[in-house]
Amino acid sequence: MSVRVLLVDDEPLIRAGLRAIVDSEAGLEVVGEAADGAEVPGLVARLRPDVVLMDVRMPAVDGIRATTHLMSTVDEPPKVIVVTTFENDDYVYDALVAGASGFLLKRARPEEIVAAIRTVVAGESLLFPAAIRRLAAQHAPAPAGDGLASAGLTEREREVLRLMAAGLSNVEIAGELYLGVQTVKTHVGNVLAKLGARDRTQAVVRAYDSGFVTPSG
Repeated sequence: MSVRVLLVDDEPLIRAGLRAIVDSEAGLEVVGEAADGAEVPGLVARLRPDVVLMDVRMPAVDGIRATTHLMSTVDEPPKVIVVTTFENDDYVYDALVAGASGFLLKRARPEEIVAAIRTVVAGESLLFPAAIRRLAAQHAPAPAGDGLASAGLTEREREVLRLMAAGLSNVEIAGELYLGVQTVKTHVGNVLAKLGARDRTQAVVRAYDSGFVTPSG
């Protein structure tokens, strides 16, 4: 079964390029396009995409507002990858906080775009962890102490969250902690549930925002 992708960008040339890349890859298909975030709710309801490639800056409804709306109104929202021109775009971290699962640069190579889609669909590793760490350094507050104390994470779950924030996949975490992969998946699921996070990107953003982990380490 193919991964269904919705393209949202106000530039027709960008949409055409993304469509060519996605449709040429086995197991991926573009099911629709939009030129503005205002069109996204209706298209998502009708087309049920698995992933939305969302331009972060659009003239009417931008990618942050569109992402926020999806996450708050759709029972099982698609994964959102925001697309931006600049890696240090102030909008990108806001989009991650709003619920996006990662981001892509518009100059990304075709294989990077395909890999990004597959990464967020699989949900077992973090999309571009080093870049997210840099964004957190610029935007996340630095509160004193452990802001996740009230979440009730066990010590093992805290270890897993730290390794998630470092960008390790479930398989890598299993190797680091000498655990089975299925056990790691269970711990990750518990972390997401206790933090109220939709996916591991949201859990990691929460970890940075709370001061549980810091961009420097």
